[in-house]
Amino acid sequence: MIVSQPTANRENHCVKETAPKGNTKENVEDGQASIYQSVITNTSKEMSCFSDFPMPEDFPNFLHNSKLLEYFRIFARKFDLLKYIQFQTTVLSVKKHLDFSSSGQWEVVTERNNKKQSAVFDAVMVCSGHHILPHIPLESFPGIERFKGQYLHSRQYKHPEGFEGKHILVIGLGNSASDIAVELSKKAAQVFISTRHGSWVMSRISEDGYPWDMVFHSRFRSMLRNVLPQTIRKWIMEQQMDRWFNHENYGLEPQNKYLMKEPVLNDDLPSRILYGTIKVKPRVKELTETSAIFEDGTVEEEIDVIVFATGYTFSFPFLEDSLVKVEDKMVSLYKYMFPPHLEKSTLACIGLIQPLGSIFPTVELQARWATRVFKGLCTLPSGSTMMADIIKRNEKRIDLFGKSLSQTLQTNYVDYLDELALEIGAKPDLLSLLLKDPKLAVKLYFGPCNSYQYRLIGPGQWKGARSAILTQKQRILKPLKTRAPKASSDFPISFLLKILGLLAIVVAFFFSFNGSNPSA
Repeated sequence: MIVSQPTANRENHCVKETAPKGNTKENVEDGQASIYQSVITNTSKEMSCFSDFPMPEDFPNFLHNSKLLEYFRIFARKFDLLKYIQFQTTVLSVKKHLDFSSSGQWEVVTERNNKKQSAVFDAVMVCSGHHILPHIPLESFPGIERFKGQYLHSRQYKHPEGFEGKHILVIGLGNSASDIAVELSKKAAQVFISTRHGSWVMSRISEDGYPWDMVFHSRFRSMLRNVLPQTIRKWIMEQQMDRWFNHENYGLEPQNKYLMKEPVLNDDLPSRILYGTIKVKPRVKELTETSAIFEDGTVEEEIDVIVFATGYTFSFPFLEDSLVKVEDKMVSLYKYMFPPHLEKSTLACIGLIQPLGSIFPTVELQARWATRVFKGLCTLPSGSTMMADIIKRNEKRIDLFGKSLSQTLQTNYVDYLDELALEIGAKPDLLSLLLKDPKLAVKLYFGPCNSYQYRLIGPGQWKGARSAILTQKQRILKPLKTRAPKASSDFPISFLLKILGLLAIVVAFFFSFNGSNPSA
């Protein structure tokens, strides 16, 4: 996304779009992100909406990709953003303008309908993401050259048609791998999932049926995870993750359980394993013409298809190599956004991050901070200070999440949101609120940490933020209560038990008091 000086009525107006659109076309297009037709969001609508625009009440809590696109279109119309967006435009290069050291401007070459055009912009946001260039480590799979079946990257997968009756090996255990394996298992003769390290698997449904992220992502729970000793934190996490089913029994238990690795969100995977339509296998040691040999010595014959759900590599072909460096499994960007050694801070990466939560509130706060930096309303520290922060942040990331390529962009969710909000003066002051508005303060600390909280104060303050926070429950329940059960005439048993329990306590206290009274 390329940005000039922002215009008046919103903080992050866009002038051109370079971020690839979700692609549900049958054919996968080079240079564009691609999704399979059945993709459902892993984060709920209340935790994924923009901070001043709740999703419609009747929208389901977890959205099909078409429903999410509908929300974006409603949002764009509401704020009249379409006139700032230029679709079907490829950015060929982004280079410093001749007088960059004084102006901070960028020369951008684009192509549309086979016509090239050059323009100068005051600032640039790179929003192309990191799910475009597939990573297939074929060198890690000896024998792949003689395998006679079909193999593809998960990026190329669209739907289960054409895979009927086949024996399929899915390599990887991320969200895409699990989704694809589950969907294929309903058509295929047999599906195998090969995983090196295992993974925690969670349901989208959490306590009392509420969306998982509305329970998991609160300031209170985030504080506990930060302050508890690692051994206790590890034990609590194991108890929580194994509450649904025992991962060890299903062959899914993570190898490094103490790491805060991103869990897999899949409501069907344990069931499909229970049915036997999916079998979990260890790392592939070798491939033959028709079979897979695993590191435990087992062999699966007659493999027809291999799906590599092995992630993506980082690529910014339109930028100079020195601007955005991702090497040695480290991103050399200040707070995952700003190159540390630019003469002028007029370029920012948006969305080059993997939070343990929704990406949308994250990138919105990134954009709000970036535009204020571009306008000179926020100032970045010196290059050396930024570089020191990058190194320190990377060390902490490795300690929490590990060294694997898939964890390069991982970060804590609530901590990072608060960190960004602090930069622009939008982080809520809980102590002050506790005195002025205790009801709201309790919600902010113990309730879901959603995007509305960052519109209560500071630039871009929204007068509807408080109401949005206090009414989120009705928007969660609205799409669920499509049938109104008849009111039961039976006396509620739970209420009766509470009354009896209270009476028992009173009676016990009475006899205890009389028994200890000398004058009784």
